[in-house]
Parts: sequence; structure tokens; C-alpha cells
Amino acid sequence: MSRPRQQISIGMNILGHGGHSAAWRLGEAPPTAVFDAAYYQNIARISERGALDAIFLADGPALGGDVGHQPAGRLEPTVLLTAVALATTHIGVIATCSSSYNSPFNLARRLQSLDHISGGRAAWNVVTNAGDAAAQNFGLGGAPVHADRYARADEFVDVVKQLWDSWEDGAIIGDAAQGRFADPARVHSIDHQGAHFQVKGPLNVPRSPQGRPVIVQAGSSEGGKALGSRHADAIFTTQTTLDDGIAFYTEMKARARAWGRDPDHLKIMPGISTVIGSTEEEAIARCDALDAFQGEGGLLAQIAQRIGIAASELDPDGPLPFDRLGTVVDYERGSHGFWEAQVNLARRENLTVRQLSRRIRSGHRLVVGSAEQVADTMAEWFLAGAADGFNLMPDMFPSGAEIFVDEVVPLLRRRGLFREGYEGTTLRQHLGLPWPENRFAAPEAQVRAASRATA
Repeated sequence: MSRPRQQISIGMNILGHGGHSAAWRLGEAPPTAVFDAAYYQNIARISERGALDAIFLADGPALGGDVGHQPAGRLEPTVLLTAVALATTHIGVIATCSSSYNSPFNLARRLQSLDHISGGRAAWNVVTNAGDAAAQNFGLGGAPVHADRYARADEFVDVVKQLWDSWEDGAIIGDAAQGRFADPARVHSIDHQGAHFQVKGPLNVPRSPQGRPVIVQAGSSEGGKALGSRHADAIFTTQTTLDDGIAFYTEMKARARAWGRDPDHLKIMPGISTVIGSTEEEAIARCDALDAFQGEGGLLAQIAQRIGIAASELDPDGPLPFDRLGTVVDYERGSHGFWEAQVNLARRENLTVRQLSRRIRSGHRLVVGSAEQVADTMAEWFLAGAADGFNLMPDMFPSGAEIFVDEVVPLLRRRGLFREGYEGTTLRQHLGLPWPENRFAAPEAQVRAASRATA
């Protein structure tokens, strides 16, 4: 099937030195670049040159990875993205922040502050953090069970949205001559009393330049899909085959409709890892060079970690041990989305473990080829109804971002699938999302606010 419709949305996911875990070994950027704001500002400017929607920072409140043999650690995303926002003019900035290890008021304030500083370009990627390491940094013995994390997250997001709405549009009068700063009738306590939180409000930061920050969600479990379909403006997802992508897209649009939402206001954006060369052969050689640094053991370890089985128990030249994997609902130790992405791809295409290790990067679908081939696969998924856009993970920074912007973006534009330049100033405008209603405002005030936003 095909469907002419609005254009592709594209986010640039800045994963350390690149989407390939061995990218730092090739020396495009110093090993410590990930702790330098200028590194991220440069990638953001490259992405802005291509009129991409946003840059995205993953995060978790624990030191992950093998710190002895690869870069580990991350700067706090809302602080870092403030520096990025001040170095750019249009591109959105998406911060990953945990609903398990924050409080709603403080996080609502940080994100609303980032939205003001950026002029309406901020977004929050909601995560619940499955690992025990994060929990142990906050006085817990281990991570709460999956259902409990998502029950807390649902209430957390609702409280944050209430706080963001606690100042109505037009609440600030700003009349110095009359001594009137704001209309108190348009500033509301939320008086939330719930199972997890008691929050009075109002927030001490006024309404956002884009109504409220964009909400992004990335969980593909049942809890994640319920949370995302109810609250999110965009969902970053992990499908690796077109059939799975169409199925997920269709399901999430139906779930949004069931909540009374317009399905077009929920953007589905699968992750796509890219290794791009001037020819397919050049791209394969580039990918092989990165794989050589990682080694066979490193490639297999990535597979093992995402399905919850020790690498020593996997036969590289055999299939995944499907009989031992159970179902995704049995998997409590990590991402349900990454588990499904790997298992479904291996099962659908009858891949060995070794073959699977070369078909997936950063837990997402891998495309190794020319700019034409990358544009082809993006167009195919978009037009087939498997994606509204993509969360891009180039193999290395900055060259992977530069190749995409300079070679893939022009191809998408020639096909009429991507904009020639920015048509608005806020992230909501980039994504084609409407001005959000304020739950505390009278209906006529909401109509006035929406009119101002689209004028």
C-alpha cells in the first residue's frame, strides 16, 4: 500500500561517538569528546543544516558499559541541551529523563525551563529504567517490577502535564505601569492526590513557548505502549522488519484513537542505524572496519545482553535458542523492544547468531549501503505505513551525520518526502503537531491560544 501524506520527520540520536560501539576507536573525535558541549553543538549544527527535526540524547542514572575498555558516562541531558539550544536556532532538543528516579515538580520545572531557553524546541523522552544499577543509586536494592514502573510513570507524566498547564496562555500581563504582572485567575494549583504523588502546584515557570514540551516515549512493552499511546506526541521504536513496523504502527494509531486522540498527532519513529558510503561496497568496508575493532566476541555480546542469555551459551553458527527465550512478557531484565526486535528478525529470516550480530546495531535496524539505498529504505517504510519518521543513529560522528545531511537529505527532498527548510520555529511545528489544549483554561481561551499559535 502507499499513501501520499505529510513529510518524513527525522531525529538525530547522538549515541556517544556513534551508533557503532567501536566508533571511538577510529579517532574522528577524541575519546573524551562526549564530555565536551562543543562536540554536541557541532553535531546539532550539522543536523540543523539539513533541517532535521531534533537531536536526541539517551540517558540513564548509572554508569553503564565497560569503563576500562570503552568510553562510559554521560553529561546530564537537560544541562547539556541548554548549551546546544543556545548554539542553534531551529533544531529541537530531546532529553531522556527517568520517571522512576525523579520527582514530577523538579523535572517539570527543568524541562519547562529548557523549553523557554530554547524558544519552544524542547522535548522529554520518558523512560522507566529497567536495570538494577540505576535503582541502587537511589537507595533501592533493585529495579521495581515492570508493571510498577509503568504505573508510576503514567501518574508521573500526568502530573507533569498538569504542572505545565498550571499557567494558562496569556496568564502574564506584564503591565509595569499598572503594576500587574500576571492574572492570578489564570495560574492554578493542581492539587494532585494520587497513588504515587501528592503535588499542590502551580509550577513556578509559566506556559511554554510551544504550549508545553513535546513528549516522547520509547517503550514497546504492553506498559510502554499504553503509556505512549495515551501521553506521547512521538514514539521511538525498534522494529527491524517492514511487516513488524506496519503492525506496530497500525496498533499504536488504533490505541491512540481508543484514547480519543487524533492518530495523526502521534508520530511513530523507528530507529535506523546507518553506515553510508558512496557505494554499497564502500559502506560495507566502512562497517567491516568498525566491526574489526569490536571483534566477534563483542558483536555476540551485544546480542546476548539484549535477549538475556550469556554469550557463552550462544552458538555463533546456530539459531537463537528460541526454546529458552520464552516470550517477551517473561523478560524483566531489559528492554522489551530490543528483545522483540532481535528475536523477530532472527525468526523471520532464519538467521544464525553470527548473521544476526551483523544485522542490528544499537538494538535497531541496520542499513549499510549508499545514500540512495538509505533513502530507498526510509521511503519504503514511510510510504508503506510503517513510520511517520525515523530516529537516526549514524555509525560515527561527525562524518555519519554529515554524509546523511549532505547526501541522503537531498535525495529525500527530490522525492518530495522531506522539507526544503524549516517552516516554523518550535519543535511542535517541525513535527506538524497542534498547539496543546490547556486543561485548566476555558474553551474560548483555548481557541484564542490555538489561533495565536498557528497565525
